[in-house]
Amino acid sequence: MALNATIFKADLTITDMDRGYYATHALVLARHPSETDERMMVRLLAFALNAGEALVFGKGLSSEDEPDILEKDLTGAIQLWVEVGLPDEKAVRKACGRAAQVRIYSYGRGTERWWRDAQTALARPDNLTVIELPQAATQAMAALAQRSIQLQCTVQDGTVWLTDGKNTVEVTPVLLNTARKS
Repeated sequence: MALNATIFKADLTITDMDRGYYATHALVLARHPSETDERMMVRLLAFALNAGEALVFGKGLSSEDEPDILEKDLTGAIQLWVEVGLPDEKAVRKACGRAAQVRIYSYGRGTERWWRDAQTALARPDNLTVIELPQAATQAMAALAQRSIQLQCTVQDGTVWLTDGKNTVEVTPVLLNTARKS
């Protein structure tokens, strides 16, 4: 018998001074049975860092051909494809061919090795941005996970603060690769 996804609800208030984006989003996250709290919170952070009117969660782990987060324009063309974790090089190249912009938020113990092994190949696409999230920060973010949560996300000068009102996690993303076209 297949296990069902666990549903999490988040009221996410974003104050992104770097992009001039200020909004509150009522989000429903379906956590795949194999997904950890850490990965789910990284998805939530990736959403906050790319938030806009048309941004939605994809099927992620449930579908190999769909991103964790995506944004389509009115014609249905994919403008932004977001993956979290350490995706396969072939899948990243395929995503770069399908979307105007691709962003990877890498995290976890294997990030340094993954990037060392994939760096040359992933430097080729001109629409790919790769961002590393420090392991201590993503593990601290996992502690914020609750079935129903109110989070505030503040972004200023490249630093992110996530707080649930009691606990605050500071995240300083590291840019590994920058897209050359937008």
